[in-house]
Amino acid sequence: MKIGILTHQYIYNYGAFLQAYALQEKLKELYPNDDIYMINYINIRHLLKNTMGWFRYNPKKDSIKSYFQKIKLPKIFSKTQKKYFNLTKKLYTTKQLNKQKFDVIIVGSDEVWHYEDISKHPMKFGYGLKVNKLLSYAPSTGSANVNENIPKYVKEGLKNFTGFSARDDNAELLIKNVLGKKVTRVLDPTLLYEFPEYKSEFVNYIKSQKFILMYYCDNLPEKIRSKIIKYAKENEYKIFGAGEYKKWFDETFVDINPFEWIEMFKHARIIFTGTFHGVIFSIKSKNNFYCYLTNPSRIKKVNSILNQFEINDRIINEDNFNFIFDKKNISKNINYNHIYKNINKYKLKSIDYLKENIGD
Repeated sequence: MKIGILTHQYIYNYGAFLQAYALQEKLKELYPNDDIYMINYINIRHLLKNTMGWFRYNPKKDSIKSYFQKIKLPKIFSKTQKKYFNLTKKLYTTKQLNKQKFDVIIVGSDEVWHYEDISKHPMKFGYGLKVNKLLSYAPSTGSANVNENIPKYVKEGLKNFTGFSARDDNAELLIKNVLGKKVTRVLDPTLLYEFPEYKSEFVNYIKSQKFILMYYCDNLPEKIRSKIIKYAKENEYKIFGAGEYKKWFDETFVDINPFEWIEMFKHARIIFTGTFHGVIFSIKSKNNFYCYLTNPSRIKKVNSILNQFEINDRIINEDNFNFIFDKKNISKNINYNHIYKNINKYKLKSIDYLKENIGD
């Protein structure tokens, strides 16, 4: 069979790269005798917006050092994508994709169904695609309102799917509202695949450090920030930023590849994040973590995964931060035995879904 993955493989984002790579590698494990491709569809507007964001200098958010790190990222990601993805030639239209004659196309994961975002394209909802088997794997709708004003191409395109799955509540609700169908809840691909340990000088360095990891806690209030700084000083931890710069971080690491980014999560003492994949890789690392959520596109996704694994107490806000930073509570261990029982159950369910809908 010729199996293609249709996702946001082209943007320079850690979560986007790792979910795509994990799904590709898991499919290669499940179908070793078949051809697994990353469909190299490029949404030019989405790519340009993402790329230009790394070259924009903001004196409030960037230092000179972090800026020169940041502008290296597009090249780092491009090199990593070419090395680790089995890419088709570049495609820009549905017609070009149909000419590739895939037997199976899997749409997902990531925010491939966020039809209110610049990344949208009708083909990702199945509109105009000609393929025998078309299935979704863990798509997300981001912050899209799936209860009203659903575009016609979404409604028409979804009728072409032969299998449906989702990784969060909002994507499930979209299918229910459009087709009235029950959806299989599956894991994000990064939870299906075990990333091997990555070795580099950078990884050796972070292994030698005691640090708190910060990953995109947008608009973090001063009083919470002060608590984190105080806690770090009292416990002789450094504060490291992954992928972003803040003046109050001890060190910022922006020019790292996705596999080095994973290692930061593995070796952190405590993690503070506001993103879906920040939570996922905290869980994969069996680490102590907290979430501060303000970004509308992330709130629904993160709350959904926290609810799924019954760890809503990981959310930090202005009402509970004093309680959380009490010495007894900040180091409170997460019951990962319970979480991994759930993960293993969903892992079997996720793999069964793929096998049943792709076939032999």
